[in-house]
Amino acid sequence: MTKSPHTIGADQTLEFASERMGKYKIRHLPVLKGGKLLGIISDRDVHLVEALESVDPSFLLVQDVMVTDVYAVTPDTPLENVASKMASKKYGSAVVMEKDKVVGIFTTIDALHALADQL
Repeated sequence: MTKSPHTIGADQTLEFASERMGKYKIRHLPVLKGGKLLGIISDRDVHLVEALESVDPSFLLVQDVMVTDVYAVTPDTPLENVASKMASKKYGSAVVMEKDKVVGIFTTIDALHALADQL
């Protein structure tokens, strides 16, 4: 799990999200409004919209593109349960929440690191 992950405000532009992902070399950004988790946006979401000729990413907001059905877990959720759910639902990440606050993010890369540590 990555503790204290980078996040983005729902009212930020898609262009800003893309820049932030590139700068920090990350693929997922939990989307917040007033500190509350509203959704998540991935690099795949960003690239898909950026590929549309009729869309200007400097005007489109993250809240217009984000996925609102976020897979969220607590820090004490067993890794086996998280990995199993991510695999079965084809989720790229799980947002780790503690008392309605984003405290981490667990991605497929984190899962691969955990697997490599066990092998």
